[in-house]
Amino acid sequence: MSNLDRRRFLRDAAATTALVSAGGLAATSTTPAQAAPPAAAPTPERRRTGAVSFRWWGTAGWRIDIADRTVLVDPFLSRIDTGLFSGAFTTDTPLTVRADVIDPRVEKATTILVTHTHWDHYMDVPYIAARTGARVFGTLTAYHLGLAYGVPSTQLIAVKGGEVLDFGDHSVEVVGTLHSRNASYSVAFPGVRVSQPARPATIADLPEGDTLGYLLRVERGPSVYFTGASDVAERNLTGLAPDVAMVAMQSATTTGDYLPRLLAGLDYPKVVVPVHWDNFETPLRNPPVVAPADRDRLDEMIAAVRRISPRSRVLVPEYETAYHF
Repeated sequence: MSNLDRRRFLRDAAATTALVSAGGLAATSTTPAQAAPPAAAPTPERRRTGAVSFRWWGTAGWRIDIADRTVLVDPFLSRIDTGLFSGAFTTDTPLTVRADVIDPRVEKATTILVTHTHWDHYMDVPYIAARTGARVFGTLTAYHLGLAYGVPSTQLIAVKGGEVLDFGDHSVEVVGTLHSRNASYSVAFPGVRVSQPARPATIADLPEGDTLGYLLRVERGPSVYFTGASDVAERNLTGLAPDVAMVAMQSATTTGDYLPRLLAGLDYPKVVVPVHWDNFETPLRNPPVVAPADRDRLDEMIAAVRRISPRSRVLVPEYETAYHF
């Protein structure tokens, strides 16, 4: 049996008894979690999990605690007001890092994974890296922006896709992917940084800078794929076959067959977690605030996942709730 076939066989066999558990998962008329099926009753003796928890920080941001290590994905906690959700978007909005919001939530971090360098994914990363000493993995643009902020080069690791990084009790596989496009088929703030720029001052100073996905495999635990934007290079997904996929919601329909290609490329994960559907310019407290149009898109996304991958469970997360897969 090939390595790919063995991994898929073991994944599928274990997933038949997989459990998603969470502390305080609510399903009321005011929370998007209502759209997901009820949480399964806890059966700890059947859980296929290591000492790992996943907490959503809104947008595409996550905190993952693996034993005594903490991995962050796109940690954006400042949630500054750019006018994006009020119809008064201001591209020269200053980058204002909210240490009062970040510090209570980030007492430590060992690794930061950056999918791309738009402000709602990257702007808090240099501050967190300086505060914690975490190593930052991202595109060459993320590397050069880190230098611009004064992050030591020894903490900055440029990756392209295809790398498999071994951290002992977990590994991270880097996946080359694509950023989503808006209704005009374009990407907001396009471009890359091929050398160190001036220190960014406004949100427009943080371009997309190419986009990555990350597959986190935890020893004796789950394999989880993280997206930061809603497009996909499905040929790069061959063989990943994660147990769980954190899937960014589309805000436009200009990317053809996004969910069918993504879910097929990931071999129809057992759990699909929609992300990037909340109003990320509001405080980080439950229930998450969601714009009316985004609520409709979220409902459509859930229905589409259930239609495309009927064996997948859809879990709509709440902020800062510990999930165990």
